[in-house]
Amino acid sequence: MKLKQLLLLALIISGCQTKTAVDLVIKNATLLNIEEGSQAENRFVFIAADSILEVGDASLLEKYQAKQELDAAGKFLMPGLWDNHVHFGGAEYIDENEQLLPLYLAFGVTTVRDAAGDISLEVLKWRDEINSGKRIGPKILTSGPKIEGIASIWPGDLEVGTEEELNQALDSLDKLNIDFVKITDNTLKPELFLKAVELATARGYSVSGHIPAALTLDQVSKAGQKTVEHLSYMMRATTPLEAEISEGRASGKLSGSEAATLQAETYSDSLAFANFQQLAKQGTGIVPTLLISYNIAYLDENDFANDTILNYLGPKLKESYQWRIERMAGESPELTQARKDNFKRVSSLLPMIQKSGMKIMAGTDAGYLNTYDFPGLAIHLELQKFVEFGLTPQQALTASVINGPDYFGITEFSAVKAGKKANLIVLDRNPLEDISATLSIQDVIKDGKVYTRTDLDKMLAEIKTWVANKEEK
Repeated sequence: MKLKQLLLLALIISGCQTKTAVDLVIKNATLLNIEEGSQAENRFVFIAADSILEVGDASLLEKYQAKQELDAAGKFLMPGLWDNHVHFGGAEYIDENEQLLPLYLAFGVTTVRDAAGDISLEVLKWRDEINSGKRIGPKILTSGPKIEGIASIWPGDLEVGTEEELNQALDSLDKLNIDFVKITDNTLKPELFLKAVELATARGYSVSGHIPAALTLDQVSKAGQKTVEHLSYMMRATTPLEAEISEGRASGKLSGSEAATLQAETYSDSLAFANFQQLAKQGTGIVPTLLISYNIAYLDENDFANDTILNYLGPKLKESYQWRIERMAGESPELTQARKDNFKRVSSLLPMIQKSGMKIMAGTDAGYLNTYDFPGLAIHLELQKFVEFGLTPQQALTASVINGPDYFGITEFSAVKAGKKANLIVLDRNPLEDISATLSIQDVIKDGKVYTRTDLDKMLAEIKTWVANKEEK
């Protein structure tokens, strides 16, 4: 009898010992598959350190022993949001930029793609500190300083006037261990712009940028540019006169407004779609940044002055919004209406671009200088604009959480599956049914660490207090 009892006890102990220890289990969640646009109820997600170990049903509780449990019954679980175009900047208010890191996290943004500014060394330091677990914030993927021409109007740029200087600039970016290359068109010569795209691509970087007035979309695409930043540039591909307009802009014979008028007058749906398909085949995508264009176009109709999110932004960062407000204060009603009409015309391209196969990445231009483009909140409003102008909620979410990682060739962030990183958000409502549900954040999981609604509210309260103290000084 004693022998049987001992054997039974040994079996029980042995069974207990076979359970695998994990750090976290998320229980009873409705799991959202963004790629398929589907959902699965009562899923259990087991997380070890910063990665998802296994996803399945309740029977897996027999296999794993979790240190922490998060009950997501009645909630929706999906990958954390990616804002694929943000800016940290303002050398005289670095500390205010630093407060944006927890702010992004509080809004469910677990990754940001920093598209250059004038505090690149600080941003690179924050990136590394976040990656090593020394700092709270979203994963940062940064271009470092962007490439521009001589006498650029933007501080912090790497200014180049020759191919030799361009190679030196790329060498310096190599040393900074940047994540991608950003190139803009303020003063950079068109031929050097194309060379910059080619050389950066040859070094293995994904390249994003604007489009010089003297170049066509096809030219920069064939050179290797992976994304065009800002949807307005896509209007160039909608006219049979794109090459002629580019030549006119290069020679100075055409002004920007004259070029825009010609584009509108010669617009062709069939040509636009064919050109977008060609860009897709060549691997070029688009980051529309609709929200900032909307904010500018409708500044006369929207009063942001009492928006509560301003309580979380530092005084100098808010002050940086004023330059555009002051510049537009004296605009004629005709110019204001023309800006609104242009915004609608440009934004209406979105469904056609989606249908063409071009990859759309959701990014906002949020940060300093860009008026009322609020860090953290902006990506939610950007996704709402995507749906307003014709995308489905699934397509909008894909632009954030799937196409964002795809730009970098990163495979571990786009789904709630075994082997993926545990950067997740738990929502009260289903964003596949109503895109505004992305704002119904209950929990954020970043690198496997849980931030409950209580934690997130505390984080926001601390930022608000910091800002209030800053404003009193």
